[in-house]
Amino acid sequence: MKLNGNWKIKHFDVGAVRDLEVASPEYIDYFWMTAAVPGDVHSTLIDRKLIEDPFYGHNDLKCQWVEEKVWWYRNTFEFPDERNKEDRYELIFGGLDTFATVYLNGVELGSTENMFIAHHFDVTRELRQGKNTLAVKFDPIHVHVGEKVQYYWSGFSKKRIWTRKAQSHYGWDWGPRLVAAGIWKDVHLQKRTFAKIDSVFAKTISISPDKAMVEVDLAIETYQKDKAYEAAISLSYGEESFSTKVEISRKNATATVVVANPKLWWTHDIGTPHLYQLSIELFADGEKIDEQQESFGIRTIEVLRTDEAGNHCFTFVLNGEKVFAKGANWIPIDSFIGAVPDSRYKHLIKMSKDANMNMLRVWGGGIYEKDVFYEECNRLGILVWQDFMFSCALYPDYNKNFMANVREEVVHVVKRLRNHPCLAIWCGNNENDWLYEALFSSGEITHPYYGEKIYHELMPEILEELDPTRLFWPSSPFGGNDHNSREQGDTHNWQVWHGNIEPRTFGEPQKVDYSIEGLSFKNFKNDTTLFASEFGMHASSNRYTLERNIPKDQFFWGSEEMAYRNKDIHHPKGILLMEGYTGVPKDLGEYISFSMLTQAEGLKFGIEHYRRNKPHTSGALFWQLNDCWPGTSWSVIDYYLLPKASYHYARKFYSPMLLTIDHEPGKDINLWVVNDRLETYQDEVELAVYGFNGEKVFSKHWNVAVQANVAEQVDVVLEKDALNGLPPEEAVMVIRSKNNKTYENIYYFRDHKDLNLREPELQVTVNREKQELTISTNVLARMVTIEIDIEQLVIEDNFFDLLANETKIIKVEQAEGKEIPWKSLRVKAINSVNTIMAEG
Repeated sequence: MKLNGNWKIKHFDVGAVRDLEVASPEYIDYFWMTAAVPGDVHSTLIDRKLIEDPFYGHNDLKCQWVEEKVWWYRNTFEFPDERNKEDRYELIFGGLDTFATVYLNGVELGSTENMFIAHHFDVTRELRQGKNTLAVKFDPIHVHVGEKVQYYWSGFSKKRIWTRKAQSHYGWDWGPRLVAAGIWKDVHLQKRTFAKIDSVFAKTISISPDKAMVEVDLAIETYQKDKAYEAAISLSYGEESFSTKVEISRKNATATVVVANPKLWWTHDIGTPHLYQLSIELFADGEKIDEQQESFGIRTIEVLRTDEAGNHCFTFVLNGEKVFAKGANWIPIDSFIGAVPDSRYKHLIKMSKDANMNMLRVWGGGIYEKDVFYEECNRLGILVWQDFMFSCALYPDYNKNFMANVREEVVHVVKRLRNHPCLAIWCGNNENDWLYEALFSSGEITHPYYGEKIYHELMPEILEELDPTRLFWPSSPFGGNDHNSREQGDTHNWQVWHGNIEPRTFGEPQKVDYSIEGLSFKNFKNDTTLFASEFGMHASSNRYTLERNIPKDQFFWGSEEMAYRNKDIHHPKGILLMEGYTGVPKDLGEYISFSMLTQAEGLKFGIEHYRRNKPHTSGALFWQLNDCWPGTSWSVIDYYLLPKASYHYARKFYSPMLLTIDHEPGKDINLWVVNDRLETYQDEVELAVYGFNGEKVFSKHWNVAVQANVAEQVDVVLEKDALNGLPPEEAVMVIRSKNNKTYENIYYFRDHKDLNLREPELQVTVNREKQELTISTNVLARMVTIEIDIEQLVIEDNFFDLLANETKIIKVEQAEGKEIPWKSLRVKAINSVNTIMAEG
């Protein structure tokens, strides 16, 4: 029985009312406001227009009062009196954010202090026939942590280290401080008879072409001891079904299901993510009393730490095959997570797949994601790097109560997520080990490494018991002489953007170089990492996104409101990056274009370098995929799920088959093919060089046969030969498959700021019936940009370069099927003077 409906909320000052009075069934809540569950307080206030949209302008500051109040939720529901004496009733809150006290019919059931776990209450005796009143009180954070120690290192907020809630609610360098509260997941009333399934752990033990062995560990909670308990376990795929039965003694049982001719779960780029249906039925004296179903993928996953030659590596191995991890870091999908519909998750994860990503890292300052996230990654064939929710801080591991809370959280999370085939690795925290050592060495931190016991004692102990099938990695980054060493483990490359001077070793302070050269994305070329799990640079959100959230009188480059969109410190970093590649923007239009182009070309530069360095480098997860609000950040998809230029570049630089060029001004042109497929790539490849007017001045062809899962250099061409007398500032080179087996790749001989681009004459026509655009140009059009004023716009390609005399047809859709507002269509190139407003 789901109890999501009929909720109301109201706020009080701390201490203004007696708790038992408000929790009482007799309390009159007639004039309280209705609220959606799942949801949160802020979203309810926004819907009722009681606070202004916190994302618009500086409105987030206007609603700081919300986090200072006590918030009450109340609900009434009808319960029929059809109980047997064997029945028990359990009230389950999937998520309470965060310091909550729960009452049923005026009886206090208990308090909670962890947003990340489900909370269960036995309410068998408290339920009444007919009307029941459920009340939940949420205390403000300061009531519980205001007097706690807050003087040691914690980025962005001191209070957050004591609270097991989304750390980014307190603000981060990509999002505002909006400390949410409320019932953020489903509420259920569940009937239990005799016993219930407590946990299931299904794992692939072995795989061969003709059979797979799947072991299922089952734990039950019993209410009557004198029953004979038995479980029926089955794995089915279409019409096929493989099953077994097992008797349960002492509340635990293990069974093995043998699956004939198994269909394996693969990432989508190298195979099909086949999913079986795992079904568990629990019987007491032959009577079915509980059941559980979930998807299950037959697969093995490991992280290879040493290669065949004995060298350090960090390579994910799926079903015995080495995988180059291509993807991004995932932050919370919204500042107000509880109110987000599943459809938004599904679209964003589909966008990840469509961009050829095969791994997402759930970053350690947000949440353990909702079920829909993992279910979609299972279905679409995307691996998940799962951080535990500790980030950029010291945590009070000396406190017994805090550690008990953390232990309960880790156990709950591991049991909840371990059956998902997408889950590839557990990681203890984000950057705590690395930053502690670096800041301790520089004298900025003088305290012991508080939190160390969590990641280096508690977590490995729990995971050894509850999930020994995956690597537990204490932190990210981690490994080597400096936890961000390029010699071992994974790394975060913040030389680009933050200017960190690398490499360093233990005991050395972290130095930075805030200069054009120090921040430049060209520094990616020097990175010899084994696995790059974080790196990136800022870009503006799309114009539509900014216009919706910045007052008109502040909608210009250099305004206070524009600066407020950027929560990172030292704002000149973005200017220095652009100065080195595009030049410094003169107005808002140039800022949007220049920042997007710099981010896109920078990520392309770094990721193609990492992929050419395969197998020494075996992963590239850029920072970051998405935004939680309409700001300026490292994301490649903005808050309204509108892609930036980098997203469309990602579809190409993450393609399983990559044709790539390694070239520096004045030096040789090195041609490479990267093959991530599990079969040989055979093709005819062409390198062509054109003038911006379309004249072809050079062409050379190669017949290639690149073995499975390798990167191979094909040839070297002298820059002088390729230019054939053409000035390098007026030339473009294209590497392409003559058989259209993969994307063509476009490069320039010089940086954008040094190109002698001419103004194109763009021709644009619209076919509304087919929802297609046709675009052509007389000379090279750099970064052709299509804008239409609607969120979740799906454009087949955008921010692309169009060669002279070429025509491109692009399909346009809206993710939710809404009508496209063609009247708002604008098309321009970065070298256009005017924007084309198309009719058709």
